[in-house]
Amino acid sequence: MIKHVFISGNVQGVGYRHFTRKNAESLGVTGWVKNLSDGRVEAVFEGEPDQVKQMLERCKKGPISSSVKKIEEIGTNSEPESYPAFEVR
Repeated sequence: MIKHVFISGNVQGVGYRHFTRKNAESLGVTGWVKNLSDGRVEAVFEGEPDQVKQMLERCKKGPISSSVKKIEEIGTNSEPESYPAFEVR
């Protein structure tokens, strides 16, 4: 399963991308995360449905210094893209 999301709130300059990468690696989720110029974070998560669901739950909380207001899911795809790892872009 693949989820493509936009995360808004206080999510830049607070270690959010590093937090996301560490959690993705611990769950076995692949994909990527990056900052956007409008202050949001964009991410793609690929893995088993339960892994991706857990990843989204962790992203709702974020690191202690963040404040997540909204996670907008813009796409779900069951066809694998086969990302080799999880990367910060």
